[in-house]
Amino acid sequence: MERKILLTDCPDAKGLIAKITNICYKHQLNIIKNDEFVTHEQGRFFMRTVLEGRFNDETFLEDLDDALPEGSDRRLVPVGRKRLVILVTKESHCLGDILMKSYSGALDVDIAAVVGNYDTLAELTGKFGIPFHTVSHEGLSREAHEQQVRAIIDQYHPDYVVLAKYMRVLTPEFVAAYRRRIINIHHSFLPAFIGARPYQQAFDRGVKIIGATAHFVTDDLDEGPIIEQDVIHVNHAFSAEDMAMAGRDGERSVLSRALAHVLDERVFVYGNKTVVFK
Repeated sequence: MERKILLTDCPDAKGLIAKITNICYKHQLNIIKNDEFVTHEQGRFFMRTVLEGRFNDETFLEDLDDALPEGSDRRLVPVGRKRLVILVTKESHCLGDILMKSYSGALDVDIAAVVGNYDTLAELTGKFGIPFHTVSHEGLSREAHEQQVRAIIDQYHPDYVVLAKYMRVLTPEFVAAYRRRIINIHHSFLPAFIGARPYQQAFDRGVKIIGATAHFVTDDLDEGPIIEQDVIHVNHAFSAEDMAMAGRDGERSVLSRALAHVLDERVFVYGNKTVVFK
């Protein structure tokens, strides 16, 4: 017996749940869990179905295609561990949290490698027996540096690339190579305070909350589809440095939760938004 996840994204129509579940029954597949959502503004239907049984993927998907409306997208993905390559610069809190949760089993993931533009986090990574590659950006164009980084990433064939406080802006060519597969943690509650020094921006504005945002990376800086967010309350007594220190807890927590959603195939992207089944 296998277990797989059916992900359905299609124009909304009457009877979709019945049509899909009837096809599952026809193929003698047991439905372990089912979640669905409709965006009434766009008229789009999303459904995540965990199935168990003996699969003939080709005929099962052909039957779905016959039943679903035009413009549908459906995927059948196996349940199992995903592979990550993590990109870092110097800050350790997000990387350390992912390493520890992977080690303890709190995140069911295989961390294939860590790549940094400095070697600052090589020792931490090595404690978990994971390869660390240093690719210095000094003296290189952005394009030349990214070519070297991509060569390392591609040798590991990851499902996703995670920017764990990787403090470099990616080129459109890099983003296109891993479309909807790059996950970033931003140390702010987007869309506010994008770009550099967000905690200083927040301090200068006198905000009463700070936050963290995990999102898919697109060509628009810090404006990709949001996966997970959280906030922390602050007050007039917080300096910009105090805000940054408090924000680190939020950053690592938000990134870990976002990764858990993505790795468990709970995230649908439509336009610049997401549907996240929790």
